[in-house]
Amino acid sequence: MSAAVGDLNGMTPMKGAQQATAATQPPQAYGKISLQLTNCLLPEEKLSPTPSELDGLDKEVEIDLRIIGCELIQTAGMLLKLPQVAMATAQVLFQRFYYSKSFVRHPMEIFAMGCLCLASKIEEAPRRVRDAINVFSHIKQVDSGKPIAPVVLDQIYSTLKIQVIKAERRVLKELGFCVHVKHPHKIIVIYLQMLGFEKNEEFMQCSWNYMNDSLRTNVFVRYDPETIACACVYLSAKKLKIPMLKEPPWYSLFGAKEDDLLEICYSILRLYNRPKANADKLERIVVELQTKYQEERARQRKLAGLLNSANNTPAQNSLSPSTPAVKKPIPEVSPRSKETRRSDTPSPHKHKSKSSKKHRQSSTSLSRSRSRSRDRGRKKLKSRNGSISPPHSPDYKRSHKSREKRYRSRSRSRDRRDRSRSRSYDRYKYHEKSKKHKYRDDASRKRKEIRR
Repeated sequence: MSAAVGDLNGMTPMKGAQQATAATQPPQAYGKISLQLTNCLLPEEKLSPTPSELDGLDKEVEIDLRIIGCELIQTAGMLLKLPQVAMATAQVLFQRFYYSKSFVRHPMEIFAMGCLCLASKIEEAPRRVRDAINVFSHIKQVDSGKPIAPVVLDQIYSTLKIQVIKAERRVLKELGFCVHVKHPHKIIVIYLQMLGFEKNEEFMQCSWNYMNDSLRTNVFVRYDPETIACACVYLSAKKLKIPMLKEPPWYSLFGAKEDDLLEICYSILRLYNRPKANADKLERIVVELQTKYQEERARQRKLAGLLNSANNTPAQNSLSPSTPAVKKPIPEVSPRSKETRRSDTPSPHKHKSKSSKKHRQSSTSLSRSRSRSRDRGRKKLKSRNGSISPPHSPDYKRSHKSREKRYRSRSRSRDRRDRSRSRSYDRYKYHEKSKKHKYRDDASRKRKEIRR
């Protein structure tokens, strides 16, 4: 097996040394995209100044918003009877998304619903958007102490549904459709079986609980699932006071480091020591920042519009003392337009009737339309030949002849259409009359037979 391994074509064998070098090579990038599980982990420079902090949101408020969003997803998933894998995927997608976008610009509750709907589809347990909205509104009513009422299917509901669908698409876009999440649920069970604790149910349940609680932190966007599984086993062993192998340390068998394990354990314990946040207070803080952001955005737009208008105005139009005022050229008036103007001016005689005024208005409008049509025809000729042809030129006559032919053909087609319609109507009438006569003849024949 190690001596010779077949190539892709199955023709030339590959030696053991070549196989080892091929295994150590980095994975091939397809279209400048490297498909690895390590792509899901965020670097340190992405974690320290988050987009929410850049928009003015406090770091502690952001952590509280993340915890509340993950708790909402977990509770809603339990009410929707989703598998734990789907709820864990939704929480990881939620954490990843808000490291690329801000809580100030994107509402937390709507994007929590979007992440839950997306994760249910990823884990092949799809739920409707309507069900997600119903469950989230029920949780909100219970937390606020309001009487439980069903969701009314009105305009507010329809807009909310559209927002959730758009949020789901936005999450997909921001994550680059890289929504695969590897969970350490199965890894914990495998590690405990390897360490010989598969029969200790309390140990396994405690590790499982720590792993589910770590979803509310940013652990899943910083470390591999194998390291998280080792940290959960390490923390549960410390809590239950179960002795583990120290020389060599047991976690080194699975490729984990002690510093990473301690960091994950501290982040989980910090979550337990944190006081419960008030959702209404957090919502007020976010609304204030949203209004500030919108005002700043409107001010910048107004400023940009003023700058554009200042750049678009020419220097000749500015009436400054250094630049003299330029007189606008008076347009020349053609004799035809003068005649039309004279016809448009009202006559001094007041005793004329209204019908004469209407006739005059219609005649002026007709003359205007004719002059416009002539101008259009001359413009077309100019575009074809490069210059306007005089009325006595052969081009002008040719265009008039083609126009007359076109008008004749239209009138003939109308006449033919009318004739065909009249003929078809005559045929229809004749057919109906013949039907009536036929029915009459049949009835009279039957009567005669009955009499006989």
